[in-house]
Amino acid sequence: MTEQYKNAVQALLWTGTSLRVLDQRQLPEKLVYDEYHDAEGVSEAITTMRVRGAPAIGIAAAYGVALSVIQHCAENSADWQQKVAKDIVMLAKSRPTAVNLFWALEQMKSLLDKSITNNPQAVFIACAEQIHADDITANIKMGELGANLLVGVKGVMTHCNTGALATGGYGTALGVIRSAADRQSLKVYAGETRPWLQGARLTVWELAQDGIPVTLLVDSAAAWLMKSGAIDWVIVGADRIAANGDAANKIGTYSLAMMAKQHNVKFMVVAPTSTIDWTISDGNQIEIEQRDKNELLPNCFNTEGSLVGAWNPVFDVTPAELISAIVTERGVVLNPNEQGMRGIR
Repeated sequence: MTEQYKNAVQALLWTGTSLRVLDQRQLPEKLVYDEYHDAEGVSEAITTMRVRGAPAIGIAAAYGVALSVIQHCAENSADWQQKVAKDIVMLAKSRPTAVNLFWALEQMKSLLDKSITNNPQAVFIACAEQIHADDITANIKMGELGANLLVGVKGVMTHCNTGALATGGYGTALGVIRSAADRQSLKVYAGETRPWLQGARLTVWELAQDGIPVTLLVDSAAAWLMKSGAIDWVIVGADRIAANGDAANKIGTYSLAMMAKQHNVKFMVVAPTSTIDWTISDGNQIEIEQRDKNELLPNCFNTEGSLVGAWNPVFDVTPAELISAIVTERGVVLNPNEQGMRGIR
């Protein structure tokens, strides 16, 4: 993996024979790594949100395929390719919205289709490690490009967690904030991000690890913060971007974009080009993951015959017309539309 950037905490640690995954559900109270030796374990880690964030999910899945190859080759299975193919299908079902998952699995599957017979373990491991390294390189590039848009800006707000914990390292939207904070004085605000509190549990903790001051606010205070004039930009990540620039991200992003428009606050989406799904023309075609109602409801309502239910989508889609800039490692698209997006393809 690249040595360009070493953050204090990494979401994924590859040992060469196993994948150590930071259980982000236990942060910030506990720093716990779970170790996985097969694709099934990695798939479960993704499904249960031990690892989260579109780039990190893709990287974890790539390592999951590498572990599958190690496992089935060690068993001397004559049909190891077929077994790995089944594991790829299983990993693809772990989360439906993050396109990076399918992008990474497609790269690993292309190796499988080549029917490599000479030391396949090393080949698949090298591919997963390259996906990981490339993500960090892309994040650093996006950080610099996004920071160029923030010259003279006094305050920014971010939503969910888009830092080293959600990527291979450094971060997408949080990478931009890191880069900008290195250049200038910058007031940073983070929404708590309901219902999983990724902002309150992860983002503010991660920024504190880097020595960057941050102010936490409840999600419902965002409009009032914008009205106060405290922020000039909202900066978020994305889990899938359509060919026209519509962007799916953590639930609540759409409402932030509408509020930003109302208050003349600019809105930036930061994501690697692997997040762009060129096969869909607009955000209406993005599948939105619905999580279990029990993740949202208090235990007293999780009973048979309860009259209280829950609607628990974990993503929403922000239309391109509400986005001021999409920042990728290949360049910046201002006021994105289909034509502008083609310029970074």
